[in-house]
Amino acid sequence: MIKIEELIHAYISTQCDFEKQVILTHHFHADWEADLLLINPDGFSHEIEIKFSKSDFKSDFKKFYLNRHTGEKYLKHDKICCGDYVCNHFSFLLPMGMIDSKEIPEHCGIIEFYHDADRWETVFRTIRTPKTLHETPYWQLIDKDMMLKKMAMNLIQRKFQLKSRTEELIFKNPFGDKTF
Repeated sequence: MIKIEELIHAYISTQCDFEKQVILTHHFHADWEADLLLINPDGFSHEIEIKFSKSDFKSDFKKFYLNRHTGEKYLKHDKICCGDYVCNHFSFLLPMGMIDSKEIPEHCGIIEFYHDADRWETVFRTIRTPKTLHETPYWQLIDKDMMLKKMAMNLIQRKFQLKSRTEELIFKNPFGDKTF
């Protein structure tokens, strides 16, 4: 079975344009993580949620979050379909035939894939394009400078994680001699 990282690589290398789009994987925005977040040159965004099983798909509709200001609980897809959501479009990327399109809410796009393990080829087919959830560009809803700073920090941390797998790293304690 294809792994999520392999599927993401296959998708972005065949379906995305790196010269025109900002392409982020496993990116935290709003109150949850986007498997894929695509932002076009006009600033309109498309979150693509990858599901490999029916149970994982169904659990996505049970996710709820708390409003930081009011403490109110809301379901993820209630927030998405009413337009109170940072992304302009939302789609599911699913194995071919796993979920009947009638079971997927109308606001969601549907992209199916078939992975031929013998040839190591993955084919993608758009079943339904996502509805526009709202017309406000992504860059007007988030702090672009803060996002770039967080991305740079995450990249440095990831580099240190990878480097530490092959050699021991010793870093100065930023707290001085204080012990906790």
